[in-house]
Amino acid sequence: MKKDIELVADVLVIGGGPAGTWAALTAASKGSKVVLVDKGYCGTSGATAPSGTGVWYVNPDEESRTKAKLGRFELGGRLAEDTWMNRVLDQTYENMNQLSAWGYPFPLNEEGNPHKTGLQGPEYMRLMRKIVHKAGVKILDHSPALELLADEHGVGGAVGVRQQTGETWKVEAGAVIIASGGCAFLSKALGCNVLTGDGYLMAAEAGADFSGMEFSNAYAISPIFSSVTKTAYYSYASFYYEDGSIVEGAGSKRGRSVIAKKISEGIKVFAVLDQAPEEIRPFLRISQTNFFLPFDRLGIDPFKDKFQITLRLEGTVRGTGGIQIVDETMKTLVQGLYAAGDAATRELICGGFTGGGSHNAAWAMSSGTLAGKGASEYAQRTGVGNRDLKGLSSVPITVGNSTFKTAEYVRAVQEEVMPYDRNLFRTEHKLAGSINRLDDLWKDIRNGSISIEGNAIKARESVAMTLTARHMFNAAINRKETRGMHKRIDFPQIDANQHYRLISSGLDEISVRPKPVEQEAILK
Repeated sequence: MKKDIELVADVLVIGGGPAGTWAALTAASKGSKVVLVDKGYCGTSGATAPSGTGVWYVNPDEESRTKAKLGRFELGGRLAEDTWMNRVLDQTYENMNQLSAWGYPFPLNEEGNPHKTGLQGPEYMRLMRKIVHKAGVKILDHSPALELLADEHGVGGAVGVRQQTGETWKVEAGAVIIASGGCAFLSKALGCNVLTGDGYLMAAEAGADFSGMEFSNAYAISPIFSSVTKTAYYSYASFYYEDGSIVEGAGSKRGRSVIAKKISEGIKVFAVLDQAPEEIRPFLRISQTNFFLPFDRLGIDPFKDKFQITLRLEGTVRGTGGIQIVDETMKTLVQGLYAAGDAATRELICGGFTGGGSHNAAWAMSSGTLAGKGASEYAQRTGVGNRDLKGLSSVPITVGNSTFKTAEYVRAVQEEVMPYDRNLFRTEHKLAGSINRLDDLWKDIRNGSISIEGNAIKARESVAMTLTARHMFNAAINRKETRGMHKRIDFPQIDANQHYRLISSGLDEISVRPKPVEQEAILK
């Protein structure tokens, strides 16, 4: 079927967040013709754009770097690799300095020098869009990819739809970079409702593998009346029951588990940021203005007034699992296909645990840069060529009527991944039950078809969420220990014999196999 818009490029980037924009910019700087397609508006959509974020920016001296690498090494279950941590720290240092040179308004420290350990999402992504556009990248906003195109030589482009006009698009490219973010399962966490695992689905359909999908059950504290998940601020919080008594253990390192157990028992939990020193409260407001907006609208002073909280699932957005990459070019096992940002596994730099920002922001900009370079070099080496490309969608995308049960599938997946007692507190029995139900759901999905004239975007989201959940739980049932954010109630301790990655593969059948972790040089 002829598409309304047909383009040819050296590199196609799917996703317009920090990873995608750094990838597009880098590929363009290497002389490649680049097209970037975004599900939303490049520069304003995704998890980074509406928020402030810390960045893993560390001066290049041995003492500082060693301390930085060890910071989350144990929390992540000793799965991070020294070579990758060094690579990302170096690239992030370079990229943050480049942002300063481009005019990003970093605050000044006491010595009058730019303080480069954080970024404000709106300013950051506005600048990235401007620089990417200036580099000659063609941007298609509100234009999600629906499926990859490939032939016997590998991936060679994608097709999609423009949401505002209904036009279809096709881009043939020498290389494709998936930078479409992670999957938060439509949990309403701020900036995450465009992050539904679309890139995972497309990669799996092309034959890519995944790594660390058991580390994809991240939950973040949020007021019940807000979508903002800035858990770092709750280090200043006291937690209370409705009667005003303290929730013991809620403020500890295992506090989220304590809170989750109480909420799952139907007990309301409240917080107040009463431990924040008076002198830093103005700074907290400046650094995360969107955190305070919902409170201000309701006339709540979060430093003095108690407010009810919940835990919102952020899945792989703040988890560490994702598409497996094979080397520093960020290529996957599939020829012509690259991955970056939350779409790619972040185990390499933080193992099985990461918080908000920091490592995540560093990984986005550095992996995007590396992918842009790798994809550009590959495309220029192989060319676009005249190829007989076919769509890879696991569910046929057709013209005409379709009765695809999108809403039903979304609800069914959320019933498995959102409850704390299924996804946070895992057991063999619960995981097996979820896997069986999700497998049945997948079989039903595979018997359907998606109409390009219907809401194909939402339909593909439901397919992507289903596949993501299946990889998560299949990896989780195979890791019979507690490591990183993966918690097994039936195996509550870390097991030295399971010090390996879990690689998951497949669509209809999910297989899981261990992969050794390279020796961590920082322990020598």
